[in-house]
Amino acid sequence: FRTRSQFIQSTASVVFFSDIARIVSGDQSSVACAEDSVGKDLTRNTPRYVESEVQMKYGNDAKGNPRTRGVLVRRFTGDSTPYSFPPPRPISLVKEWPETPPFSKKDFFRADEGDDENFYNLPRLVYHIDEPAVASLTQYYRANVSPGSNILDICSSWVSHYPVEFPKMMKRISGTGMNALELLANDQLTDYEARNLNVNPTLPYDDNSFDVVTCVVSIDYLIHPIDVLKEVRRVLRPGGKVIISQSNRCFPSKAIAMWLNMNDRQHLEL
Repeated sequence: FRTRSQFIQSTASVVFFSDIARIVSGDQSSVACAEDSVGKDLTRNTPRYVESEVQMKYGNDAKGNPRTRGVLVRRFTGDSTPYSFPPPRPISLVKEWPETPPFSKKDFFRADEGDDENFYNLPRLVYHIDEPAVASLTQYYRANVSPGSNILDICSSWVSHYPVEFPKMMKRISGTGMNALELLANDQLTDYEARNLNVNPTLPYDDNSFDVVTCVVSIDYLIHPIDVLKEVRRVLRPGGKVIISQSNRCFPSKAIAMWLNMNDRQHLEL
């Protein structure tokens, strides 16, 4: 792998996204090859990582010159890894939920009730799950999302964990999330809108707009999850899918109390 100095000195292409510039390292032909190989063995031609430098303007100096900060990031493609995964198997859920949700306000309390927009104000550009988890999720999406779908990724960030070919194979990939700069840096989205679903638990889309809605390791941060999932149902087309992934990692200060007091099996039941 290249060092930062080797990366900076290498031939690179620059694409400006308003106040963000992305410098993509090296030859991207392998990515293009994978994107054009619809119906073929995509994992064989896809690189394991895509490295880039994201430059963000955060102000001007005394002379009016822009001040920027560059961050070298590595995106997992979910392909060409040494990991293998057994086929998903159904799990029998035994909890029978009553018609009226049996929750109280304290179930949705958090240790940090401060403004979420302040907490997520600065783009982190990091992963919250490890590479095997990313690869497993990416392969699941590839196997279960049909080409030509309209997809919505809620609670999104600078990565959506979709296969590299999805932007060309899908009609639309929309995203909502807390940080507009992270959404801007997400090169898999065709459109996005920053939204704090804990303040406004509605989705800015028409009824029956999407075939698939995804939510990656974020359901535990929602203080109005039932309202948000009702919105998910509204924007889904008949027969659509919602894919919710979960992790045993979290920001404990921002996860709801009910989630922190449950184990992994109970999370599935919930």
